[in-house]
Amino acid sequence: MSLLERAGLALLHRLDPERAHALSLVALKAGLVPLPGPVTTPRLATMLAGLELPNPVGLAAGYDKNATAIRPLSRAGFGFIEVGAATPLPQPGNPRPRLFRLTEDRAAINRFGFNNDGAKAIARRLAARVRTQVPVGLNLGANKTSDNRAADFARVLATCGPHVDFATVNVSSPNTEKLRDLQGSAALAALLAGVMEARADLPRPVPVFLKIAPDLTQDELAQLAEVALGSGISGIIATNTTLSREGLKSASRDQQGGLSGAPLFERSTRILAQLSRLTEGRLPLIGVGGIASAQDAYAKIRAGASAVQLYTAMVYQGLSLVPRIVRGLDALLARDGFASVADAVGTGRDEWI
Repeated sequence: MSLLERAGLALLHRLDPERAHALSLVALKAGLVPLPGPVTTPRLATMLAGLELPNPVGLAAGYDKNATAIRPLSRAGFGFIEVGAATPLPQPGNPRPRLFRLTEDRAAINRFGFNNDGAKAIARRLAARVRTQVPVGLNLGANKTSDNRAADFARVLATCGPHVDFATVNVSSPNTEKLRDLQGSAALAALLAGVMEARADLPRPVPVFLKIAPDLTQDELAQLAEVALGSGISGIIATNTTLSREGLKSASRDQQGGLSGAPLFERSTRILAQLSRLTEGRLPLIGVGGIASAQDAYAKIRAGASAVQLYTAMVYQGLSLVPRIVRGLDALLARDGFASVADAVGTGRDEWI
């Protein structure tokens, strides 16, 4: 991390977290943040559900909620980018404050509640983007006031689908009341059927991923895997934020919302490994939750992930963390004799089960 980046982070950490988040986007769009451009090697190049990724390290949804910073993020070293979540109608989200730093724990708690500009506005921005070698996807959400939340996901895909490279069904956010209830077998099967119908109507069908919670029991996870395998979706993202507060030290540890960052790493990786065993390689998995180093990314891949995503660690280590992780991952793969990311997937799964 450069002295300039270190100073910028120190300044941002003196501000309210949500204000700092907004200012980081302003700085990024203004060209004030050094960007490395695409980071790739033959070893890092990854195929994920038909998507060609320059490397397997992606940006998780939640940072660029409204798809306003796609161009600079595409030059930040990520192998793929996920924006959103988007809901059919604009909504303000939950009352502030709704984002909390847990500095001692290298974590964050948020209860944003799908605040976004709505699918139509986001679709216009996605349509106007300059396409690069870095795939861009959209996290699909449901409006809090909707009388048919399951149908909202299909509505967003129908509106934005022509302009994205992939889409993610987000039924695992803890910040919209009863949203996680849609992870139950019957409800999830019906929801995904509607989404896949909307996908079939797109001019170019895109991969559809399902993002799951880390707080599922083994039985719930097994049922979810069975539904996913029969639904026609292209992969699963494991996992979203957790409601657990186990082992936290920070003063904000009891705030309501979803916990992300370092404390989530072990929990989310165990879910990932269990899901890898349940799906037996029939669906690619994307590992997310607590990644803050190349070693963390490598552990997720060896636990069963074909690609990974991160977000919260950048709050503490800056955007330069991304190319550091990517280059470090390349070195770890080379050290262990893997010619590709795919060769390493799942080789350490049993360590987590």
